[in-house]
Amino acid sequence: MATKEEHVRKPEWLKIKLNTNENYTGLKKMMREKNLHTVCEEARCPNIHECWAVRRTATFMILGEVCTRACRFCAVKTGLPTELDLEEPERVADSVQLMNLKHAVITVVARDDLKDGGASVLAETIRAIRRKNPFTTIEVLPSDMGGVEENLRIVMDARPDILNHNIETVRSLTPRVRARAKYERSLEFLRRAKEMQPDIPTKSSIMLGLGETKEEIIETMDDLRANNVDIMTLGQYLQPTKKHLKVQKYYHPNEFEELKEIALSKGFSHVEAGPLVRSSYHADEQVNAAAKNKAQESK
Repeated sequence: MATKEEHVRKPEWLKIKLNTNENYTGLKKMMREKNLHTVCEEARCPNIHECWAVRRTATFMILGEVCTRACRFCAVKTGLPTELDLEEPERVADSVQLMNLKHAVITVVARDDLKDGGASVLAETIRAIRRKNPFTTIEVLPSDMGGVEENLRIVMDARPDILNHNIETVRSLTPRVRARAKYERSLEFLRRAKEMQPDIPTKSSIMLGLGETKEEIIETMDDLRANNVDIMTLGQYLQPTKKHLKVQKYYHPNEFEELKEIALSKGFSHVEAGPLVRSSYHADEQVNAAAKNKAQESK
């Protein structure tokens, strides 16, 4: 582990291959023309070139580009949002159609300024995509929406194909890493989602390298499984700017592979683990795996 004064050198396996082909440039142009935001850009995701240029997938970020929380790991702008664009769901649905997406991921900045935490706009976005893209699967990634059960119910009643809510880190580091969010509240959010719609897979993610121990990672896996979470992703935390938390450790790909095997042994239906894995990484494959598991369980 690094001390506060030390800088941990980025290892070779974290080098990213840039690809700016016409898929990448075309997608970027369309996002600007439609006045849409993506978490791919705002959170400085290391996989943006692979997803945009090769896989032609993107994670839309709705309800503006300003988050009401200031988590110490996240590069998304923070402040008091001024916009509530009720036409955004239709623009997102149009873009999904133009991109001919098989799987769409919709994330939401935390909107603690709104009574429903943005649940109504997220639900309408799901419905708009369904109307215009009936064969597209939809994954949503909301904040905890203040822990209000009714807000979650609004989203679950719109029936996304996957409900994703990130626990982000282990219990002991949560107060330092996440702003306003609570470890137990995130677990409760995931448990309630499954209780409301038992057939909809739930998913969560942990960033590694913030100072957690292996025992704490395994404890978090157990906590997620105890609350019926189906899918898990584990990735390396990368410091987005000097103002954000420093990396305490870079995990080797072999360590990620070991953690993946441990997670699968706990009963997760699908696990993605690796240095560059992010919550929406290969999300199209995850929804297919979840559907296969559901079909096998129903036999």
